[in-house]
Parts: sequence; C-alpha cells; structure tokens
Amino acid sequence: MKNFALIGAAGYVAPRHLQAIRDTGNTLVAALDKFDSVGILDSYFPEADFFTEFERFDRHVDKLRRQGRKIDFVTICSPNYLHDAHIRFALRHQSDAICEKPLVLNPWNLDALTEIEKETGRKVYTILQLRLHPAIQQLKREIDAAPKGKQFKVSLRYITSRGHWYHHSWKGDESKSGGLATNIGIHFFDMLQWVFGGVKSNASTDISDDHASGTLILERASIDWFLSINADHLPEASRKQGKPTHRSLEVEGKEIEFSEGFGDLHTKCYEQVLKGQGFGIHEARPSIEIVHALRKKS
Repeated sequence: MKNFALIGAAGYVAPRHLQAIRDTGNTLVAALDKFDSVGILDSYFPEADFFTEFERFDRHVDKLRRQGRKIDFVTICSPNYLHDAHIRFALRHQSDAICEKPLVLNPWNLDALTEIEKETGRKVYTILQLRLHPAIQQLKREIDAAPKGKQFKVSLRYITSRGHWYHHSWKGDESKSGGLATNIGIHFFDMLQWVFGGVKSNASTDISDDHASGTLILERASIDWFLSINADHLPEASRKQGKPTHRSLEVEGKEIEFSEGFGDLHTKCYEQVLKGQGFGIHEARPSIEIVHALRKKS
C-alpha cells in the first residue's frame, strides 16, 4: 500500500483522484487546499490530515519523511499555473508526482521538470485518460490499420456548460489556466495527436472567452474543432434533454461514441502509474505544444 498526499483537495477533479487512490488499494495521508470545503474527504479518507496553508503542509510531509513514513506519490489537482511548482515540491520530497492535465502551461516548463526528474531520480506522471477509453483505443487500431496514405476528415465538438463563476475564477484568467483551449481542450488535443499523428499545421479561427475553434492538420487527419462553455452552443436535442454537455467526434462522417465510460479512467491511469507504466513528460509534450501555439496566435 502506497502513501499519497493531495494538493487541491477542494477542486472539481479531486474526487476522481480520491476514488482512484482508494480503488487501487492505497491511502491518502495528507491533503492541502487554501479552501476548506473539503467534506468530500469523509467519503474516501476521513483520517487524512488536512491543511489550508502550504507551509504547514510542507512541514508535515517533511516530518513524515524523517519518521520513515514518506509520501510515495503527491497527486496534484491545483490550478494549472501552479502545477510545475507543486511537481517540484513532490520530487524534492522524494515522491513521484501524479498531475492533472495540462501538466504545465508552456513547453519550456517541461524541460525544467525533465532536469529535476534526473536530479532527484523521481518520476512525473500525468492523466491522459482518453488514451485509455475503449472507443478511442478501437479508433486508433482502425487508423493504424488503414492504408498509410489515407488522410481522414475529422470533426470534434465539445460543449460543456459553465456559469458566470467560470470567468471570475482562475479558469477564466488565461495567465493561470492557459485559456479555454488549454483548460477544457487539452485532453482532446492529446487524444487527436495520439490517434492521428504529429502536427503539420495548427490554426485558430475564432477564440473568445467562452468558445474557441480552429483547424488542426495532423499526419493522418484534417480536423475542424470547436470548444465552448456557452450553453447557447448546445445542440437543440441536448437542451431538450437537459444535458449540459455535448461531445461529438466524427471521422469520415461516422460518429465515434465516447460519451460514456469515463467513470473509471482515472483509476486505470493510476493502475498504469503503479506499474511504472504511466504517461510522463514525453507523452504530455505534443498537446502542450499545440495549445501553446494557439495562445501565441490568438
């Protein structure tokens, strides 16, 4: 059984990580968040120590290490712009890091983390869960088996409704979140380049506070993509059914159904990490380069 600490316990994605830690038979011994609305801990690890101040959390983690009860993994669910700092914290405390995407905001931050990996002998892992989705894995097998010269026409639409709070939180601040394409699109861009190959060209056609669109040309696909947090962009059918989210991936006009099956993907990522086979810095780089380029062009 491995010891985990969690940074960002009050965050939106934290419950998925808590479930993954529990479902893989491990334990959370300490958690940190400057906000104290973390009652979710009671559902998973009520005995975990909780801190609202980083300095006290740091001291506690160091004390555990000196007592021979060091943290094996630090899970990082903090705001995007803090990821690399919290990863460095983990590695310097002789722990491996499991960090939500985007791993970092800028490609050069990856270079620095690679150096710290070498210095400390620890590992940085990230969550690229769509690579483990059965429908996406099947799609990749089909693309890999297609004639090598075949270029696919692909359309991606992802609308996930968010309220006014979004724009007033760190998510609405590009310097902290990386902007809309980074914050809600990073895992789709990772999935697309994993399935269809490296980038040939990358252009945005429209980027605003609540939506973004563009064209991404990969080795084996021409992709038109659209991302939005504006409920007005939901298809009529979704609105009538009261669904706040719409995902659509079409390849050559054929819909790839992957709306379901997300419930255990974080756990699958953790299972890979615990075997030493998780997604690391190298796997994270292509999608980070894609969204960074979009920011530079917008």
